Amino acid sequence: MHRRRRTALVVSAALLTAAPLLSACGSDAHPGAAAVVGGERIDVSTVQAKVKDVRAAQQRSPQSAQLIKDSGQLSRAKLYDLIVDQVVQRAADDAGVKVSRKEVQDGRAALVQQSGGEEQLSAMYLQQRGVAPAQLDDVVRRDILVNKLATSLGATNTPEGQQKLNQAFTAAAKALHIDVNPRYGTWDDQKLELSSYKAPWITQVTKEEQPVETGA
Repeated sequence: MHRRRRTALVVSAALLTAAPLLSACGSDAHPGAAAVVGGERIDVSTVQAKVKDVRAAQQRSPQSAQLIKDSGQLSRAKLYDLIVDQVVQRAADDAGVKVSRKEVQDGRAALVQQSGGEEQLSAMYLQQRGVAPAQLDDVVRRDILVNKLATSLGATNTPEGQQKLNQAFTAAAKALHIDVNPRYGTWDDQKLELSSYKAPWITQVTKEEQPVETGA
């Protein structure tokens, strides 16, 4: 396992006293939707397909039993990823930050080299972040986008940097009016949290413009 690069770009440590107001996402307003983000639906079927891909990859792993045991919130985690993809994209758009296909390819190639091969990279992301091999490019792209956004904002490893990145993500989340089906919990704009679920990468992004591998 190679060394993990970490900074302390913490999104927020403050606890909110009230959950955001939710419309009836799973009712007549948005039937079949797991969430509505920026006016666009994330269908329950989309979340289920993501979960199915991860479970299939886990079952092929020699550590399948442990992986499945450690990913009890997988449906919520996959919905969280789909929501945060859009939050990060909105924050990047607001800051004029873009990621090219070549950057994604180069970032993934660097990770393959660092991890000792494609198979090892896929196994690491599956274990640490619940990511199926087919989902890896999307995660690599998001990580690069987060890192480029941090650089653009001057969000270095300081309290001021933490605050800048937090403000960008929070502003993006609020602008998207995120509405989550209650079966998955409630969304918190300030903490970028879906009920009790919050992915580790949110608080562990690298200052460099390439993806970072984080622990679960």
